[in-house]
Amino acid sequence: MTVKSELSSAGSSTSAVAVVDRWWRALDARDWPAAEEVLDPGVVVEWPVSRERMRGPENFLAVQREYPEGWSIRVLRLVGGGPAGEGGEAVASEVEVPMEGVGVFRVASFWTVRAGRIVAGTEYWTGPDADPAPSWRARWVERY
Repeated sequence: MTVKSELSSAGSSTSAVAVVDRWWRALDARDWPAAEEVLDPGVVVEWPVSRERMRGPENFLAVQREYPEGWSIRVLRLVGGGPAGEGGEAVASEVEVPMEGVGVFRVASFWTVRAGRIVAGTEYWTGPDADPAPSWRARWVERY
């Protein structure tokens, strides 16, 4: 499946947004050389939910390559912001990752891009109903 941006990119950081868009497209295509091109040699990516940290493109890409097949990526939103704490540009992405036989994951990612490469990322992976809504909120919320 080709990565499709369902919502347009926004913000002043179009070059940083384009780098993150290239990352998702390369990942969906399993184009590992193209994916590596957008990662800085010192990239560090954290997954706080599972308390994992991947240092360097070789480790981060190995996790992607070894993940069981049957998934695709749909980019829902890419938003470029201002300066990031690490001296680069901040980009947020929201993607949906359907996986055969498992369901759909939703991913909120926060990237730092410097000199055309991703230098840092924090990703929050979850799925629908992974955090069930408590009944006490029912009178104030609308379920979808």
